[in-house]
Amino acid sequence: QVQLVESGGGLVQAGDSLKLSCEASTRTFGSYAMGWFRQAPGKGRDFVATIHRNGDSTYYADSVKGRFTISRDDAKNTYLQMNRLKPEDTAVYYCAAGPFTDYDPSTYDYWGRGTQVTVSS
Repeated sequence: QVQLVESGGGLVQAGDSLKLSCEASTRTFGSYAMGWFRQAPGKGRDFVATIHRNGDSTYYADSVKGRFTISRDDAKNTYLQMNRLKPEDTAVYYCAAGPFTDYDPSTYDYWGRGTQVTVSS
């Protein structure tokens, strides 16, 4: 069982930056690819970014490419650095752990409870 806890969300203005963190409680953190997804009110859960278990490969949604950066460390943490935020980035952000780097949320086995990011115009 893997528990994931997100933090770092908040209310910011357009153009600002935020860094989300996700702490995993597992001894086998290095076995999992990690992903970030987001869900806006009334919408489905959308892919944001994913990182391979070894940290060498990363993939991004087109909507965030060049603005967001996913990273991970050896201390069971995954990060999402978000720059030049836009109002359309407003959503609950979730981190997830799974066997593969994938755009499809159904391939991830474990999920955090999410952290709210609100970007005002």
